[in-house]
Amino acid sequence: MAGSDFLTLAAKRWPDKMARLSDGFYKVKDKEGRVVPFRMNDDQREFMENRHGMDVVLKARQKGFTTVIQLDMLDDCLFIPNISAGVIAHKLDDAKAFFADKIKFAYDNLPPEFRAVVSAEQDAADSMRFSTGSSIRVGVSLRSGTLQRLHVSEYGKLCAKHPEKAKEVKTGAFNTVQVGQSITVESTAEGMAGEFYEMCDRAEKLQQSGTPLTALDFKFHFSPWWTSPEYRLMDEVTITSEMQEYFDKLEGKGIVLDTAQKAWYAKKAEQQGDEVKREFPSTPDEAFEVSVEGAYFIPQMKAMRQQGRICRIPVLDIPVYTTWDLGLDDSMTICFWQDVGMERRLIDYYENNGEGFGHYARILSEKGYNYSAHYMPHDAQHRMLNKDATTRKQEAEAAGIRPVHVMKRIDSLADGREASRRFWPQVYIDEQRCARLIKCLDSYRKEWDEKLGRFKDQPLHDWSSHGYKAFETAAIRPAPVVRQPVSVTVPSIVTAFNRR
Repeated sequence: MAGSDFLTLAAKRWPDKMARLSDGFYKVKDKEGRVVPFRMNDDQREFMENRHGMDVVLKARQKGFTTVIQLDMLDDCLFIPNISAGVIAHKLDDAKAFFADKIKFAYDNLPPEFRAVVSAEQDAADSMRFSTGSSIRVGVSLRSGTLQRLHVSEYGKLCAKHPEKAKEVKTGAFNTVQVGQSITVESTAEGMAGEFYEMCDRAEKLQQSGTPLTALDFKFHFSPWWTSPEYRLMDEVTITSEMQEYFDKLEGKGIVLDTAQKAWYAKKAEQQGDEVKREFPSTPDEAFEVSVEGAYFIPQMKAMRQQGRICRIPVLDIPVYTTWDLGLDDSMTICFWQDVGMERRLIDYYENNGEGFGHYARILSEKGYNYSAHYMPHDAQHRMLNKDATTRKQEAEAAGIRPVHVMKRIDSLADGREASRRFWPQVYIDEQRCARLIKCLDSYRKEWDEKLGRFKDQPLHDWSSHGYKAFETAAIRPAPVVRQPVSVTVPSIVTAFNRR
């Protein structure tokens, strides 16, 4: 059949993109490795029909979004002249694999008659250029050039393990796409850390507010595990009381599961443990509950949540002391504490940067607490590069922050973390006033070694470090003398707060 005759017949069967993505115009490999016609599933169709142009997708595993997004980009390159498209993955090997397995494979398996009309004039391991004048390439940053279509795959993983690369994508690749064109970011969750979490949070809040989206706003999409028909198990499975309680909570949110879905999830949770919520979330909030991979304090934060020690805490009419991390070119952080018996209650948190001690003195005053002491790390005794060579302790006291106690320098970073672990069981955190700090404690993690493919035995210095370090200052300060026992349980904390 001549190319022109094929195109005439094809136009009748596949008149537009949605038809081509729905009725087998493209070929893909299925999960068993067989070559099959591609037909969108319900999740993929819902996304394609409701996307905005700037879209962020929080998803469960194996939902097929990478495939449909890349076939969508390929379709634009084949049918629209002079489109430049790009795909970013967190590793170059992954980017090239996407290209070979999805984009190049789909093109190579188009009918020869079509490929004779729309030919591949350049065909490399990481890029293709077509006779339409359009092109598609893959990489890990794609900062150069101008793109009309951009797909960022597994951005959450990139943000968690390679924050500098993630920043390069945000400031570089995102800015190569002009207003009115298309950016799609999709990923599973990687804890409450980094730009992917922030993107999802901003987009979901916009969605909930009903605010009309501008051309520069990302639209939020969530694809849970329970919308996939294959996530079912017909075998009989014992549902524990704890798992049934979880299913009951979902039902209270309007998510009703049948017996086969419950059986599948129960066995998957048995297999995956705590990671099941990250890999197969039921709700958007749940997706981010699991701490970032490589985080230092996963057991401690899990125990706090299970024991109800992250809750609303009343501010009592007793002294407050503060613990600090001192930033120069980065964040200055302050934790506000009250001790009640053996309980260390973290009632408030403040963070800022680029401000002098006068600013922080004003913040302390505005909060209106009755301060007993301010504990700062050892570098508060370091002399500053000013004409009087004053220390930061002296600067703080001159601003009215008194009394300042400077902690002794700990022998190693590991000693500080171990002190924090010993301290943790005594701690209660206010879930609202300390929301930012809770994210820091969840996210403080080891640095990733790209060459060795494993975590280094040292912490990653990022936004979460500063909040954690202020917490650590409390862990290494001298233990307070408890003059009389005071017994206050978690329920009494909550009850006392609700009475206020």
